[in-house]
Amino acid sequence: MNDYLAELLEICGEDDGEVADYIPELATADPDRYAIAIATLDGQVYSAGDADVEFTIQSISKPFTYALAITDQGLDGVLEKIDVEPSGDAFNEISLEPSTGRPRNPMINAGAIEAHALVAGDDADGRSERIVELYSRLAGRELSVDEDVFESELSTADRNMAIAYMLKTVGTLDDDPAEVVRGYTRQCSVSVTVEDLARMASVLAANGVAADGTRVLETSVTRQVLSVMATCGMYDAAGDWLTTVGIPAKSGVAGGLIGVLPGQVGIAVFSPRLDEHGNSSRGVRAFERLSADMGLHLMEAPESARSVVRTPKSQEEGRPSVHEVAGDLRFIEAERVLRGLEGEPEGDGVVVIDLHRVHRIHDVARRMLLEGVRRLRMDGHEIRLVDPDGLLPDPDVDVSADGSGDQYTPEVFDDLDTALAP
Repeated sequence: MNDYLAELLEICGEDDGEVADYIPELATADPDRYAIAIATLDGQVYSAGDADVEFTIQSISKPFTYALAITDQGLDGVLEKIDVEPSGDAFNEISLEPSTGRPRNPMINAGAIEAHALVAGDDADGRSERIVELYSRLAGRELSVDEDVFESELSTADRNMAIAYMLKTVGTLDDDPAEVVRGYTRQCSVSVTVEDLARMASVLAANGVAADGTRVLETSVTRQVLSVMATCGMYDAAGDWLTTVGIPAKSGVAGGLIGVLPGQVGIAVFSPRLDEHGNSSRGVRAFERLSADMGLHLMEAPESARSVVRTPKSQEEGRPSVHEVAGDLRFIEAERVLRGLEGEPEGDGVVVIDLHRVHRIHDVARRMLLEGVRRLRMDGHEIRLVDPDGLLPDPDVDVSADGSGDQYTPEVFDDLDTALAP
């Protein structure tokens, strides 16, 4: 997985666009930074590139603060103040719904400022502390505010201040506009890495449950957040994004970009140069490639929910190790199989991969399984496949370390008992 992500960064490495220069501190960002991370629902994180580099979360904070506002006020209470319709406008457009005075959705700045104000707290500082605390729980570590970026961004927040006073004028915003903008700017200045963002996205993918099994957000809240991300998260490029990439997403002007594939993974990319919509240009290309390679588009729904990956069966010493799989194999199931295969020690032992209960193998899963076979063989193992229906056609793999093209073909069996025979 890490090798694939590193290759993906190279394939999508061509860059264009410019860093966000309207915030002085962001204008100094290294434009060549580039990283990607994928987090599974049980806490496994794969990454490549500048994965340890911190940057500010910016507008990627919006869906998470929106979730906290719904938790505090209830969905009906939030909908009274913020609509959920795509605006087709840029993220900082000064516009409200003519008939109600509501921001059109919580992903543009007007809606995000209102969502921040709806978070409960004893005072403005208490509200900000609760927001950072939620982000930290989602990321699995304590996060903090980049004070330099905060001060720099606040010094150029005139447009957001105008939006907040407009919300106050029409009766949508109850609190002091200056205090709300200060708090909103602080939430945007939280420092994260690309791995932090992937973990945060994975909690949304898991219906609000963290990797350790604790519930952070209610299922109804994550459903609402993901729905709005799908339709509004990429601003005036939301329609193109949904048709080409097909997963709920949110971008930030520091170059971060997250995507959430419900029930499977959270994904994050970091590259500071932005396109004309204010989205990371390399990040968009990386997501397009990921979606195509791994079949991540929401509209490519699995045929059933019967997929199961069984843990390896314990065998007597000297007997083959068995990895049993059942159901439909997509990316996430194949990743779990690979994780199990990775646990096999080097040596000449026999490894059996039992596919006789598998209904279907998607193309990405087939490629991942064959790569697992290749690496096991290079470690010295004999591989036996139980594949009576021929679901894994042409299982030949290149096992040459020097690219000479040496092939290895694992033996295929119709049943497990035969495969286990000496």
